[in-house]
Amino acid sequence: MLKEEELEKILLRSKELEDLMSQASGDNEQFVKISKEYSDLKPIVDNIDTYKSYKKEHEELLSLIQGNDEEIIEIAKKEITSCKEKLNESENILKVSLVPKDPLDEKNVIVEIRAGTGGDEAALFAGDLLRMYQRYAETEKWKLELLSTSDADHGGIKEAICKISGEKVYSKLKFESGVHRVQRVPETESQGRIHTSAASVVVLPEADDVDIHVEEKDLRIDVFRSSGPGGQSVNTTDSAVRITHAPSGIVVTQQDEKSQHKNKAKAMLVLKSRLYDFERNKQDSEMSEKRKSQIGSGDRSERIRTYNFPQGRVTDHRINLTLYKLDQILNADGIEEIITGLIIASQNQ
Repeated sequence: MLKEEELEKILLRSKELEDLMSQASGDNEQFVKISKEYSDLKPIVDNIDTYKSYKKEHEELLSLIQGNDEEIIEIAKKEITSCKEKLNESENILKVSLVPKDPLDEKNVIVEIRAGTGGDEAALFAGDLLRMYQRYAETEKWKLELLSTSDADHGGIKEAICKISGEKVYSKLKFESGVHRVQRVPETESQGRIHTSAASVVVLPEADDVDIHVEEKDLRIDVFRSSGPGGQSVNTTDSAVRITHAPSGIVVTQQDEKSQHKNKAKAMLVLKSRLYDFERNKQDSEMSEKRKSQIGSGDRSERIRTYNFPQGRVTDHRINLTLYKLDQILNADGIEEIITGLIIASQNQ
């Protein structure tokens, strides 16, 4: 429940900052600091104004319904449902904007998708998930770059790693880490039995050089000839790269590019992000009580969502949200509703 006094404090602070900016010089450090706080508050203030406007309209309609004029009562009854929906939507948007910022929210991400249990069906589903994220990136105007893919024999993918860049990428995709389960009837299933398969998704904030420093002495770099798809030149040069980070035991292999230099650069990008995640998980394990209060544990073995094709249903188990719009979600039209639900649940907690 939103507390009016807390909202009023935000509005008051915004007005104070506005007055301070008019008094401060545009060159000094203080002005820059005030401007930054003001610009951070501005979207929240706009959301508060929208919410308060719909709340006032809703209260006025309720008042009219309790009046004596039958004609006005009928008009108010017709308008109040739409107004209530807008009020609820504006409240949810406001709640999301009030979430304390995760310092990683603005980061780009490395997304790793791997087929799990279920053989060919798991590979096909992993391909479905990759396309879902590709379409979602398009709708959000993010840039998605495939770093490596490993195609399965009968369609789909064994593994795909991609980088997604843009505004607030990690803030929206960080809840996607975990096991995604699919239930559907394979085309080869003559008895019509439903098979259950799975694919895992890992979302890592991209590590900058300031976040993680890798010592050259800790790396073992092996080069070898690529295998698999790639045309005639695939086996003619030692372009594939395997980097092993000795202290952590993390190994990254990259062979999609024909250039050894490009493969090494991509492998280092993935390695740094995995190391950054490794260090963050070490810190998280030291704050296990805090982790228990968050949505899920972030454990990659945790089943987070089920996609049931026969029922056209998608269920996110962390917030007990079920939507009967599987096709829309896989086309990225409905996934925003799940992500918003997860953000709101996190904010409420």
